[in-house]
Amino acid sequence: MTTTTQLNSRRPRRTFGLRPVARKEFTHILRDPSTLFFALLIPIIQLFLFGYAVDTNVRQIPTVIYDESHTQQSRSLIQAFAASDIFHISSYVQSEPALYATMRSGKAQVAIRIPYDYARSLQRGTTASVLVLVDGSDSSVAGIAVNASTGVALEQSLSRIPGVISQPIEVRPSVLYNPSTRSANFFIPGLIAILLQTMIILLIALSLVRERERGTLEQLTMTPIAPLGLMLGKMIPYGVLAFSELCLILAIMRFIFQVPIHGSVFMLLLMSLPFLLTVLGVGLFISTRAHTQAEAFQLSMGTILPSVFLSGYIFQISTMPAFFRGISYLIPTTYYIQIIRGIVLRGSAFSDLWVNALVLTLMGAGAILLAARAFVRQGAA
Repeated sequence: MTTTTQLNSRRPRRTFGLRPVARKEFTHILRDPSTLFFALLIPIIQLFLFGYAVDTNVRQIPTVIYDESHTQQSRSLIQAFAASDIFHISSYVQSEPALYATMRSGKAQVAIRIPYDYARSLQRGTTASVLVLVDGSDSSVAGIAVNASTGVALEQSLSRIPGVISQPIEVRPSVLYNPSTRSANFFIPGLIAILLQTMIILLIALSLVRERERGTLEQLTMTPIAPLGLMLGKMIPYGVLAFSELCLILAIMRFIFQVPIHGSVFMLLLMSLPFLLTVLGVGLFISTRAHTQAEAFQLSMGTILPSVFLSGYIFQISTMPAFFRGISYLIPTTYYIQIIRGIVLRGSAFSDLWVNALVLTLMGAGAILLAARAFVRQGAA
């Protein structure tokens, strides 16, 4: 009894400890920039994205014109389309094949063909028909474009004879590439790009940081291996894994979700390689900046937000403010979504998409060189 009493008297008295524990945690937070960044800046960035960049109103749809009439009446109709906030006259063509080629390349989402007898039909008092082709790969844009074109035609009909609807101008809409306007045909190809980016960046970033924590990465740096060779050697297995995942996802898209592939599957796989190269390079660069797996995970997840909202996956890039539109062109997913939607939905050819593949190739080479340079600096430090 005496011994137990003496031991209890020697033990320090327990205190509530709120102040020292709270001070310790505040110190850890202030000394960890990554925690401050994700705790304070990420919600602010989300606020700006939703407040300024995200615009659900469809307007200024790129529109191509094929005017066979070349009369005052046809020019008046074109001006009526341009005056609306829905259509943006982006180009003129001189033939029907050029009209469809512009739509297939994705340079225009609406095509208007005014027939050669448009003015003559109006003068005779008969119905003047105008063909309006709409890219149906985005169902929301397609519906608004069809309704807006009908409204423009009705307004022009009323302006000819005020108060009397005798022979209105008739719009004949035709939805291309996705006649049933299935939303799955639009979202699933873009979702493939988001899923691939998330998987690749996260896997390769975490794997390298895990090796650094275990000390095996430092052992590799002691061997006579060039930094660029080490980076490429780390990338190849994950590149093979990502390519296999892409083939599996495309098969699920085609046979389970019934999304038709109108273009060449071989060209789609070939033009996917620059995108895989780019996201692998981004993952490597993140691994050189992260010191722990938790930090690598946070940085990898930080790439998802701009890729979803600024790449054209959900919202149109053309409706964004100039600042955010400029940021969207720095995101690799922007170019790959244009590639995969162009081939899958519109059957685009290589000549329509080679610029996107070239930009992704340059981005991938730049990301790998930056990662190798950062790795060399860490080794020297």
